[in-house]
Amino acid sequence: MSRWQYLIPLVAILLLSMMLHEIAHGYVAYRLGDPTAKSRGRLTLNPLRHLDPIGTAMFVITYLAGGFIFGWAKPVPISPYYFRNRQKGMALVGVAGPLTNFVIAVIFWAILMLLRSTLIQPGSIRTAVGIILILAFQVNVVLGIFNLIPIPPLDGSRVLGGFLPRRAYEAWVSIDRYGMYIVIALLVIVAYSPLGDSLSRGYDALFRALLPGYF
Repeated sequence: MSRWQYLIPLVAILLLSMMLHEIAHGYVAYRLGDPTAKSRGRLTLNPLRHLDPIGTAMFVITYLAGGFIFGWAKPVPISPYYFRNRQKGMALVGVAGPLTNFVIAVIFWAILMLLRSTLIQPGSIRTAVGIILILAFQVNVVLGIFNLIPIPPLDGSRVLGGFLPRRAYEAWVSIDRYGMYIVIALLVIVAYSPLGDSLSRGYDALFRALLPGYF
């Protein structure tokens, strides 16, 4: 399959994975007393409710450009003032998204390991199916790890915030307004510096260890 042929399944995997990621945030918030996501119809498996046109376009553009893949789904609205403990509540909400991606990755890992003897057949149409399953596994591992980076507004910053003193937490949360710029700068640095090569080698080693025979 060519790069163009992988585009549709890759975007579909990314959108599905990020949709479940966002639903997990909203569901945990709902369980902690915040009805915002539910009242706005965001606890749904309808992908159109989670689609961000610009974020989806960025997936396509960055994929075709051949560099790092970057994009986003529409964030689920959270009102932490409903939580009994705002810091701990946001930490639980934050960790729910990456944890969901890791669970999805484990499911695809199990499928790949069970079907390994069937999927590793060069020249077979099943090889393409195997590659798509590998993409689904890799996407969710990377999403889970990336979102745990403790930089606002990534989920890792929410988890870290749960352990900060109150005054430090207020200052930490205030950085959120600049968070997207920080994340974009981080991605550019990773993509166009030796750090990016090191991370790629690290991910390759991880995937070879977790999926022996596929790489």
